[in-house]
Amino acid sequence: MSEPREKTSFAVLDATFIGHAKTVEGLPPPMLAEVAFAGKSNVGKSSLINKLVNRRKLVRTSSTPGATRGLSLFRVRLRLEGGAGAELDLVDLPGYGFAQRSKDERRSWGPMIEGYLERRVSLRAVLLLVDVRRGVAEEDAQLLAYLAHLERPAILVVTKCDKVSRRERDASLRAITRDARAAYPTLPIVATSAESGEGIPELWKATRRATFLEGAAPPAHGMNQLP
Repeated sequence: MSEPREKTSFAVLDATFIGHAKTVEGLPPPMLAEVAFAGKSNVGKSSLINKLVNRRKLVRTSSTPGATRGLSLFRVRLRLEGGAGAELDLVDLPGYGFAQRSKDERRSWGPMIEGYLERRVSLRAVLLLVDVRRGVAEEDAQLLAYLAHLERPAILVVTKCDKVSRRERDASLRAITRDARAAYPTLPIVATSAESGEGIPELWKATRRATFLEGAAPPAHGMNQLP
């Protein structure tokens, strides 16, 4: 009698830069499920995306916050639990709240981001990043309320959790949870660190559920590790 096969675990197999666009219309035609990454310009989006896909330099990190000025699209090839293959597109949105960009440039980002969130038919979930040391800013709360209004699935990703003590981290996460769910009551929240890898498996699990990659329903607020 043959031995039962061991269940194949989830893995990221490859990640590729597809293109950069200044407008929603400039993106490649929607073909795959997409996940968008949003947040303030110094919140660590590039580092988190690189950690998620196990690549050091897929997304260029810059010492100048706000370096992303358009929509950057990356394609990820995955092996799902059980062994099935899948592909997923990641879209890096421009960071907001960076004063050194020109007013005209910053004004142009609002309609571009709103147009993408409203009209991109392949968009399945938005990952909004907030720094554990900064909490939920006014712009973050506004974006969460906007996503709730659009009924777009979203996940709040708390970044840089390795930068604070355990006591500071716990207090900050309680405040972030309160403020974020005031704007989006059913919001899943995942604490992460691109440096240590904390929360990366949980974030992938929440993302796969939100994008239906493994046939699950979108995550409810109890999906994450926070109360």
